[in-house]
Amino acid sequence: MNAEPRRSRATEAFYGRRSGKTLSAPQAEALASVLPARLLDLGRPAPQPLDGLWSVPVTSRRLEIGFGGGEHLLARAARFRDTGFIGVEPFINSMAKMLAAGVEQGLENIRVYDDDATRVLDWLPDACLDRIDLLYPDPWPKKKHWKRRFVSTVNLDRFARVLKPGGLFCFASDIDTYVNWTLAQVIAHPLFDWPASQADDWRLPWDGWPGTRYEAKAFREGRRGTYLTFVRAG
Repeated sequence: MNAEPRRSRATEAFYGRRSGKTLSAPQAEALASVLPARLLDLGRPAPQPLDGLWSVPVTSRRLEIGFGGGEHLLARAARFRDTGFIGVEPFINSMAKMLAAGVEQGLENIRVYDDDATRVLDWLPDACLDRIDLLYPDPWPKKKHWKRRFVSTVNLDRFARVLKPGGLFCFASDIDTYVNWTLAQVIAHPLFDWPASQADDWRLPWDGWPGTRYEAKAFREGRRGTYLTFVRAG
């Protein structure tokens, strides 16, 4: 069996710290007992229809890449219990925290992956998702590192393949250079449209937006968020 080709940094997601401080007892328990049942098995073909991933009936499917502390993912999963969510986050402490909170809230509509998001995107069937969220990703602020930003032509191709026509790619950032980078990348892509018509379309967050811990930190430091919504053409 041939080894998987090495992926370039520009096509990878959120590699960095894998763990931080010692997990609390509930977090360690969630990681040991809950993660195996909710972890995507990329060694097997994705179920078709994708609804087979979840133990509860779902009417729509969403992917959040790099959910951090899980504030947004948990709030959305609690509000939309008939939506199946996939959350990707390689930082084990964040994964454990989110899983523990999900158990407390009785959320059965979340599945997770703890490594490279591009592998999930390549594993998913065509046109299976209604929405992809990429919220406050690492901005790689130094110009020499811009090629490492997750929004790239190759990853937009991945998004376009797995999103249904009319599906949404939602992006948030407090870093102007990354916002401008994302706009340029997506507008140039033939399979995405940006339907914004007024400033509030990118200045205001989405309906029911719960915020994130990183966003709160940015606000304290005097930065504001920008919220971009792109539509998968077709």
